[in-house]
Amino acid sequence: MKPRDIPNIITILRILLVIPIMVLLMREEYHTVLLVFAIAGLSDGVDGFLARRYNWRTELGAILDPLADKLLLMGAYLVLAWSGLIPFWLMLLVIFRDVVIMSGALAYNRRCDDLTMEPSTISKINTLLQIFLGLAVIVVAAGAVLPSWSVSGLVVMVAMTTLWSGIDYVWHWGQRARDCRVRNASRS
Repeated sequence: MKPRDIPNIITILRILLVIPIMVLLMREEYHTVLLVFAIAGLSDGVDGFLARRYNWRTELGAILDPLADKLLLMGAYLVLAWSGLIPFWLMLLVIFRDVVIMSGALAYNRRCDDLTMEPSTISKINTLLQIFLGLAVIVVAAGAVLPSWSVSGLVVMVAMTTLWSGIDYVWHWGQRARDCRVRNASRS
């Protein structure tokens, strides 16, 4: 193992936290879930810091880091929706968007060119809001009192940014795919 592998190892360990988080949520052990989420959040910050600070960025890391975030959020949203803590339609929307993006990325990579992960600003905002909503719901389930509008407001904001970022990705990468087809057709 080389030092430059440390961020990827941390990210893989974060991916391994998905199942314990889902199990803890199903068992309604919300205080423990918050602790594990904190560990996952810290690991995300540490691997990102190390990759940037020491230039330990890798292609694998560029794929694993957002994948870890998506797996954690998708796992949490599945259980939260199943438990009735977030709307089922919102969980479906979040997962559908991610499946569309991943499918499009794989198709682009296969048919056009190597894909470099480039999260858009709206996608970063969406991910942040998804995290805030998940944490707010878990905090409330753990017994804390938040203003009644906070969770419902976050549901609306997550839904809007999920739609917006999904449309943005489809539009942006659709344009790139079209340009790729044009380039490939002109070479033939």
